[in-house]
Amino acid sequence: MSKGEKKSAYFGKLRELLNTHKSVFITNVDNVGSNQMHQIRRSLRGQATVLMGKNTMVRRALKDMLDERPELEKLLPHVRGNIGFVFTNEDLKEVRDALLSNRVRAPAKAGALAPVDVWVPAGNTGMEPGKTSFFQALGVPTKIARGTIEITNDMHLVRVGEKVGASEATLLNMLNISPFTYGMTVTQVFDDGTTFSSDVLDIEDATLLQRITESIASIAALSLQINFPTVAAVPHVLVNNYKDLLSLSVATEYTFEGSEQIKAYLADPTAFAVAAPVAAAADSGAGAAAAAPEEEEEESDDDMGFGLFD
Repeated sequence: MSKGEKKSAYFGKLRELLNTHKSVFITNVDNVGSNQMHQIRRSLRGQATVLMGKNTMVRRALKDMLDERPELEKLLPHVRGNIGFVFTNEDLKEVRDALLSNRVRAPAKAGALAPVDVWVPAGNTGMEPGKTSFFQALGVPTKIARGTIEITNDMHLVRVGEKVGASEATLLNMLNISPFTYGMTVTQVFDDGTTFSSDVLDIEDATLLQRITESIASIAALSLQINFPTVAAVPHVLVNNYKDLLSLSVATEYTFEGSEQIKAYLADPTAFAVAAPVAAAADSGAGAAAAAPEEEEEESDDDMGFGLFD
């Protein structure tokens, strides 16, 4: 197959995957080897499809599809570095977790950025005393015990985000410490024409509902403050207008069904004050009457119909 035919086949494959899948993970594949990539493909079989390719070819293919699918333009800014695409129609969180679970341990390489803090644990190294100077140069506390070098305290060798130096990498390899794990990492998610960080997938439904409720309340408050109508403010506007209508009815001779009770109360508050205790007394009297037969029943049960000296 010629170079042109390979490029055309790749464009067709990318177009087909974009048209048949609603979601795409944009992944970083730094330090991911071919064997690990094969394992990732196998673990995602039936859930997702992995597609790699040169960034120039990906951009060209995306630009060719913009006329029919303009939302794909949102993918272009993220096509940089060592990236790949993972296409899926399944649950995004499940696929993301399956993707991230495929990680392998690897030795530290000089010049690599440390993704985690690296510690050298205390203990016997089994190395001969002649290498003590190497440990001293790195500031690792040691002593000679039984003819071998022993590290006396845990040593924070490399901090997260720092570059691994040649000496640090050599020491870690000498101690057979592989402090880093490598695998695919998700940089962005493209779903239904929108791109967002994969952290959004970790938001619980309750948290999302709370944020939406708070946002609606803020929109309603702003709408009422600036007197600009919005759907969120409609219930508040109706309630406020009804209150104004009640106030107008109370202040004038105009009366409608909703204002009759308020006007009656304002005309004679004592009528309502007397009615409430009477109703409460009636309820308590009925309760006492209902309780009396129960007491009599209990007494008759206790003596079983006999006197004290029968």
